Amino acid sequence: MPTGSEPKPRKAIHPSRAERVAKGKAARQQAPLEAHAELGLPDTRPDPVALLESQGASRVPELVPIRYGRMATSPFAFYRGAALVMATDLTASTGSDLRVQLCGDAHLSNFGVFGSPERRLLFDINDFDETAPGTFEWDVKRLAASLEIAGRGNGFKRRERRAIVLAAVASYREAMRLFATDTNLAVWYASLDVDQAFKDIRGQLSLEGARRTETALVKARTRDSMTAQAKLTTLVDGEPRIVDDPPLIETVERLFPGQARDDLMHEMRQLVRSYRASLPSDRRHLIEQYALVDMARKVVGVGSVGTRCWILLMQGVDGQDPLFLQAKEAGPSVIEMVTGSVRRGQSGQRVVHGQRLMQAASDIFLGYQRVNGVDGVERDYYIRQLRDWKMSLPPEAMVPTGMTVYGRMCGWTLARAHARSGDRVAIAAYLGRKDTFDNAVADFSESYADQNERDHAALVAAIDSGRLQAISGL
Repeated sequence: MPTGSEPKPRKAIHPSRAERVAKGKAARQQAPLEAHAELGLPDTRPDPVALLESQGASRVPELVPIRYGRMATSPFAFYRGAALVMATDLTASTGSDLRVQLCGDAHLSNFGVFGSPERRLLFDINDFDETAPGTFEWDVKRLAASLEIAGRGNGFKRRERRAIVLAAVASYREAMRLFATDTNLAVWYASLDVDQAFKDIRGQLSLEGARRTETALVKARTRDSMTAQAKLTTLVDGEPRIVDDPPLIETVERLFPGQARDDLMHEMRQLVRSYRASLPSDRRHLIEQYALVDMARKVVGVGSVGTRCWILLMQGVDGQDPLFLQAKEAGPSVIEMVTGSVRRGQSGQRVVHGQRLMQAASDIFLGYQRVNGVDGVERDYYIRQLRDWKMSLPPEAMVPTGMTVYGRMCGWTLARAHARSGDRVAIAAYLGRKDTFDNAVADFSESYADQNERDHAALVAAIDSGRLQAISGL
């Protein structure tokens, strides 16, 4: 007989593995795996062009036409810039409610190679402008549809495209099932070392594909601040200055004519000093050894065009010790916008939090800052290195076998990112062992690619009619 002095059994702090498995299987009642095949767009679907216009309201007016011009070049280019359109569409789809930290814009061009602090080449997600919490399948569908759309752009056959999408989604599902059996630390330490991965997949590539990949990896290791300085600067009175190349790169002298350069640079140095507070103490010590010597506004990407992005040239010991930083404006995530969950606080901090949570290793200078602009408007920014062995393989250069391998790498990487932030055991149980989810997402991707082509055509028509002004060729 137990006595009153015996300790009571302690309640478990976290759900057991069995409870987490049950949670994942129960989610199939709310969102059957087969239901992910459905596009489910409402008759009152918002005008995709109007959604793009709504984003332009807060952007640099003279740069917005460049965004439209870049998006109009192809359905895949449109897709890259239409994260808000797809996020809006996904709100109408059946959801599992198994939440993770989403990338929010997980198309295949937002994966790539970069250098870890230990100077290894890693393959990972490399864009987190739209990161926010949400249901895991939104990222999977964004990735899968991008592969279908890119395959169409490359002229791949339908069966080839479907095989690529199935391989990527299967890679996600199988990786998640493996991560579900790992310890927390094993998941946290997991990464995709590019050199080892290339050795493993070399036999799956054509001779030409292997040669081009090897050349690209060699080139990636040369993409750093030294090469950026050689490409983007010139000497003026013995001091490096960023070269003016409007409208893609515009110096402070062009943007703020009549204002004293020394005053502007003093103000910016104060802002850089404030940004340091968002870094760990050892990184603060490192960045304090650099001084800001020049800055310019730079146009980047496709969907990001029109947001304010600055490149900052820092100098260390001498002229041979440069550091290029990129300060990029951060607004509400499209995930937050469509779900109505926009949180208070810095959007730059949101990006940094999501990136650190999802990436295997993040830029050592990754930080954030809120600034009051010269126009009196307060804006959030996140800061990172402009180049640190960063490289993405262009989808248009891929053949079916190469895109299949690339898609598998993206699927594994996305699963690892989600496993770090979400309930990997529940997600794995939800997905199951069979390929039901894979086929459903492949069906969805084909339907969404059709819709994306119609949306791209609508953008082109809006440009042709004069509704939108577009600048092409930039």
